[in-house]
Amino acid sequence: MPANLTITYFNPTTLTLIGIPGLEDVQVWIAIPFCVMYILAVTGNCTLLAIIKTERSLHEPMYIFLAMLAGTDLVLSTCILPKMLGIFWFGSRDISFNACLVQMFFIHTFQAVESGVLLAMAFDRYVAICNPLRHSSIFTTQVLFRIGILLVMRPTALIIPSICLIKRLHFYKSTAISHAYCEHMAVVKLAAVDVRVNKAYGLFVAFTILGVDIIFITVSYILILRAVFRLPQKEAHLKAFHTCTAHICVFLEFYTLGFFSFFAHRFGHHVAPYIHILLSSLYLLVPPLLTPIVYGVNTKQIRQQVYLTLGFSHLRIS
Repeated sequence: MPANLTITYFNPTTLTLIGIPGLEDVQVWIAIPFCVMYILAVTGNCTLLAIIKTERSLHEPMYIFLAMLAGTDLVLSTCILPKMLGIFWFGSRDISFNACLVQMFFIHTFQAVESGVLLAMAFDRYVAICNPLRHSSIFTTQVLFRIGILLVMRPTALIIPSICLIKRLHFYKSTAISHAYCEHMAVVKLAAVDVRVNKAYGLFVAFTILGVDIIFITVSYILILRAVFRLPQKEAHLKAFHTCTAHICVFLEFYTLGFFSFFAHRFGHHVAPYIHILLSSLYLLVPPLLTPIVYGVNTKQIRQQVYLTLGFSHLRIS
């Protein structure tokens, strides 16, 4: 075969997920902490959902948004972990092209849903601290329902076109995805045709969702902090700031890992592939793991219900 002959695949029906390039020999061991993280994430978020559902005192906007966040984390981690463990432990690397697109759709859609929930939580805290008298009139049951619908509709409307743009690509230079799951740019890079439209639309979606959300979340917390430091009593400072601590922690870890993953795929040519893929995988696993821990530690009502569930009702909750 001539050295300059390039093999092109026309409408491939099956793709192959490599896993973590460069670490194939140790993937079986890497899967162990990933599996532990997934089990803890599922256990923690299911517990969070059960507590919020059964405890009527938690049927407030803040905790309803927290339940949305926990549900989103469950879907997001479940989208990638079972297949990832199949790759690492059983060598189950093949995935049908359409199944790959379905996984891609759910991953990116629920990433965007999580970003939207964090924005809604920031707005909830802004109203609760800066305009507390209007909080109950603004966040009615009907408004919360509409916010939930919007949080799903916005990414769905934006992600579907990106899937359609991939479907119009018929020629591929490879069917091996250098990733542990079907990520948009990882699949687009396989195409043997011009993909500038795909890349441009991917940037547009990222800015429209993550970029806009992070701007509004940052502005919300700046206004919140300004209002907190204007409060006359020091105890009021601490109480108001404490209610935002969990939100800020989850916000920082979600967007820090998210933006690293996003920019590394497009501009991180000097970043080792295994580092990028490890961090982009952790980006989808760490938030589901940390959410119940962070809110459990920082929220008195949730801690109290956990203690009651475990039979530690004699402990004093502070």
